[in-house]
Amino acid sequence: MINIFSQKDTLHKPFLFFIFLFFSSAMYAQIFPAKNYPKGYFIYPVDARISLAANFGELRANHYHMGLDCRTDQVQNKIVKAAAQGYIARVSIAPFGFGRAIYINHPNGLTTVYGHLNAFFPALEKYVKEKQYELQSWNVSLDFSPTQFPVKQGQLIAHSGNTGGSQGPHCHFEIRDTKTGKVLNELLFGLPIPDNVPPTIVRLAMYDRNKSTYSQVPQYIPIKKENGKYITVKNIIPVNSDKISFGISANDKQSGSNNPNGIYEAAIFLDEQLLSAFQLDSISYDETRYVNANVDYKTRAAGGPYIQHLSRLPGYPQGVYKDINGDGVIELTDRNIHQVKIVVKDANGNTSVLTFKIKKGLIVETGKPNDSSSYFQQKEFIPGFVNVFENESLQLYLPPSTLYDSVAFTHSEKNSASPASYSEIYSILSGLVPAQNNFTVRIKTNKAVEENLSDKILMKRSWKENSDVVKAKREGDWYSAKFNAFGDFELIADNEPPVINASFHDDANLSHARSIVITPKDNNDDIKNFRAELDGKWLRFTNDKGRLFIYTFDEKCPAGKHELKISIEDEAGNRAERILHFTR
Repeated sequence: MINIFSQKDTLHKPFLFFIFLFFSSAMYAQIFPAKNYPKGYFIYPVDARISLAANFGELRANHYHMGLDCRTDQVQNKIVKAAAQGYIARVSIAPFGFGRAIYINHPNGLTTVYGHLNAFFPALEKYVKEKQYELQSWNVSLDFSPTQFPVKQGQLIAHSGNTGGSQGPHCHFEIRDTKTGKVLNELLFGLPIPDNVPPTIVRLAMYDRNKSTYSQVPQYIPIKKENGKYITVKNIIPVNSDKISFGISANDKQSGSNNPNGIYEAAIFLDEQLLSAFQLDSISYDETRYVNANVDYKTRAAGGPYIQHLSRLPGYPQGVYKDINGDGVIELTDRNIHQVKIVVKDANGNTSVLTFKIKKGLIVETGKPNDSSSYFQQKEFIPGFVNVFENESLQLYLPPSTLYDSVAFTHSEKNSASPASYSEIYSILSGLVPAQNNFTVRIKTNKAVEENLSDKILMKRSWKENSDVVKAKREGDWYSAKFNAFGDFELIADNEPPVINASFHDDANLSHARSIVITPKDNNDDIKNFRAELDGKWLRFTNDKGRLFIYTFDEKCPAGKHELKISIEDEAGNRAERILHFTR
């Protein structure tokens, strides 16, 4: 066989470039398996102007956005339709997440999900309400057989709303593999959503991969767009490390919309050799928290932008990434000029390219710290291993799958000013370091716990303005709890019952009222259980978004005098009860 690249007299440089480009492009196209999703099988699910507020793979706190947010013309109660023939397999109602949601199974092995709904269609609404009273729970997840609620394509199934974890009126729409539960990128199914707009590359960041991504600030490299292509402002980027990686901030838009959505795919090349790529498709809810490894979590948590790594962090299984030649980390063994290319695509194949050159410069050796340095007091926690720390008052156990990247373990302690505290406040790592799974924190009390408080001890985690509490498990003088985020931890006692506030006073006349509103208050903002009884029978109160409990008057409360009994319980097990009387 003749090596065409050695025949310098017979091949011209443009032809060489064309062949090189052809092979690299062909290789790039084959990174991920071709999608054979059915085109035209599903219709757009909302009777409203076709427009998206968010797409699949958009970056969110601790998760990818897993569907399409279909706009509803900025109003509620637009008609939501079955995207294809099938049967309603499940209905869920919860204060957060999808709020009120419908799941439809289809004959082709796929499931569609419709979230943030208001009322279901009448027959389903009636059935769900009856089940809520039967189970004595507003928060329900109900499964159905194929014969209970069959639907046809285009059939009214609900009206759109703003329930659950929604910030405005819209319908969340998903397509899932019924068997595996994987959520598929809905934009690959031929829905009538026009898009001929290529992604926008906003910024380029470089990392020194001789260090953890959590122990550095990325180096931002200015970029610009010229003649439809992205390049760096500086022609050659000097590199003061022999091991580097890159990340980008990028977004995508649909035709006729200025809303910046998430990108679908990105790949990085070195001297036209494909190193690594990621593609956002086929992700389960068990995997969605891995978004914290796809992005520079520290930069985002500190208030900076989203930056997506073009290399796979060592504690993240391949997931959305595809390793081709390594994991995307570039090792420079010479001082030659090298070409880097980053290719970004959306689900319609619209493409943007960023090219630039790098050259290794002088690497400054900082030397090792002496024995008195705090460096030697830090233990490195490594992903893929069990990591443990313990001293006389604090113990920490991290399972192997907790971390995405190595991190120098740091902790400190300080006195708590709270009279409810039963330990020091322990700062464990930082809220700038993410955790994939739960880890165990054990803290020893610093004073005797009174017997009446022994089962009222909570472990509190704080970071900046946010805090949460978990009921701690007692083990002698130690208490333990599980968390999936680092920060400041302490033991607190809570024997203060919640307070029940109502929208009316005792013996009120509510003949003209439309609803009853109960607003519980707890010193740790954690209401665990709520129960309402009207004349001794369970009464359904909604709790959308977890703030207010609301009962809208219906046939369950006829005219006459009534007694309403409200009972609530907080995380520590403290209970409160209030009895009110009113007339209808």
